[in-house]
Amino acid sequence: MDRQTLASDLHELGPITHVVYAALQEEPDLITGWSESTQISANVEMLRNLLDALAQNRQDIEHLTLLQGTKAYGIHHGTYKIPARESDPRFIASNFYYDQEDLLKARSKDAGFAFTVLRPQIVCGFAIQNPMNALTAVGVYAAICKELGQPLRFPGGPACFQQATDAGLLARAIRWAGSEPRARGETYNIANGDCFSWPTIWPGIAHRFGVELGVAHSFSLARVMADKGPVWDTIVRKHDLRPYAFNEIVANWQFLDFTFRHATTSPQHSIVSTIKARKHGFHDCEDTEDMFARIFDQLSDERILPGQDA
Repeated sequence: MDRQTLASDLHELGPITHVVYAALQEEPDLITGWSESTQISANVEMLRNLLDALAQNRQDIEHLTLLQGTKAYGIHHGTYKIPARESDPRFIASNFYYDQEDLLKARSKDAGFAFTVLRPQIVCGFAIQNPMNALTAVGVYAAICKELGQPLRFPGGPACFQQATDAGLLARAIRWAGSEPRARGETYNIANGDCFSWPTIWPGIAHRFGVELGVAHSFSLARVMADKGPVWDTIVRKHDLRPYAFNEIVANWQFLDFTFRHATTSPQHSIVSTIKARKHGFHDCEDTEDMFARIFDQLSDERILPGQDA
């Protein structure tokens, strides 16, 4: 948001050929904020400031990759057409994705660079201090249940099918999009290639963290976890974890409530077609359950979460 500093910092980087735009401003009330005009205007201004700074520095970029997600199909307003395709019309509600995309189309045409829009969903990787970080939050929830002698209850709504995207796979898609001529001016859904249901894999998560499997019980993690900071502090000391505060390691529990479909009364599936990317040459895939296990192991190895034998 600081135009002067942004231009100066970009100038110090020297020549830039490719840009990956992954910046995001969220409101404190995460889910409600997705529809707020202040969130929309702030995110559009951030992209505009970057494009202005690149132009001011005469950075002759070749390609910009813009990251979006399934909110482009209106998932935050309810179940969309399954599977979602890149050619589907925009949803009627305002969305900063649309405004950013319109801005990028106009500016890229004037400046002569190419762009590609990628739409992953539930991006998973080694991450903390992130408002939309599902796996670390799941691990923290499981560790707290174990510390309190509580079973691991699935807190979400009716079972539904979803997809996830490995951060490494997304990185490979970004590299591909920046060099593939067919990707110029195109939009692609990016996902691991399979689908999963949280209730189905829930027993494996309980086993991974050595906690008793509980009966499903729908409740809001954002409310129930609000007072669990002292419990997390005890876990950190007991298992010699890195000293991240509770509100640092999981910045916002609302995203997990949304991901688990808490407070829904019917299945809210989220499936996108990745055929277009495959037809244009990007064929990578990942096994989502294997990805979950690998990331949980990494979080334990890095002393973010308790180990499997803790």
